[in-house]
Amino acid sequence: MKKKSILCVGAALIDILLNEEESFLKQTTGSKGGMHLVEPEIIEKYLSISKSTPATAPGGSACNTAVGIGRLGGNAGFVGKSGNKKNGSFFEQQLKNSNVSPHIIKSDSPTGRVLSIITPDAERTMFTYLGASSEITPKEIEDRFFKDVYLVHIEGYLLFNPSIMTAVLEKAKKFNVLISLDLASYTVVEESEKLLRKIINQFVDIVIANEEEAKAYTGFSDENKAVSALASEADIAVLKVGGRGSYIANNNEIIKIEPAQGKDKIVDTTGAGDLWASGFLFGLANGYELEKSGKLGSLCGYEVCKIIGAHIPEKRWETIKSF
Repeated sequence: MKKKSILCVGAALIDILLNEEESFLKQTTGSKGGMHLVEPEIIEKYLSISKSTPATAPGGSACNTAVGIGRLGGNAGFVGKSGNKKNGSFFEQQLKNSNVSPHIIKSDSPTGRVLSIITPDAERTMFTYLGASSEITPKEIEDRFFKDVYLVHIEGYLLFNPSIMTAVLEKAKKFNVLISLDLASYTVVEESEKLLRKIINQFVDIVIANEEEAKAYTGFSDENKAVSALASEADIAVLKVGGRGSYIANNNEIIKIEPAQGKDKIVDTTGAGDLWASGFLFGLANGYELEKSGKLGSLCGYEVCKIIGAHIPEKRWETIKSF
């Protein structure tokens, strides 16, 4: 039987990962745990005042999810725009290495970058230069990307580019494709609330949020109230609550997913939500029940927190797949 295909759409970015103390954040203009759009000079400034050695990897929320699905053995694709030089080639090759079909549109502009400052509590604060990724146009969202696709997963950061978000949503509906939306960051929700409410009600089948994003959207801190409010607008709602696990709401039922357990220390939460989505969406595409899909998501999210960055080592993927 042909595997059900999942198409992820978002920004093609290079992740720059920097371990720093809390005091370093005070030298920046960012709020802890948020995502901040900046010019490349800001990223260079923060790198220049750091004494740590950064690590780099292909990134972007939807990209991380696609890579996770590919590593699980799923049929995954990714749509985004990158530069046409070294970083762009690196990004595309890494997708291929992870069993992801790349639909990369090229630009003369530099490939976008994200500086993630990781503090000792494993929280990350992001400074994003979108670069070429922000130049994608509605005309470049082609019908062929959506052929034979079961589900489209969209990162919430696309809300900063409403014409592209709308183009992707309309193409997905045109081809009768399920739509999953990750709310991405509480700052995204706060800045794009009006558009977000419109598209969730009109287009979205699955909405995925963490507790900060859910509170920004629903106004509720209570977990059951927040996930129920989200489920009133989408068929399936997911609320991730970090080390306490997650909740999945569907058809007036709330399923509590316990967190994956292990002895290893949590060192970095970069990509935790993205990889949670990998496991969950892979499960749905393969006919798993919601609870089992949630448990697989929880396992993927836990594993990525044990390393720096959003890419799980090959040995750990074998352990995950034994699930």
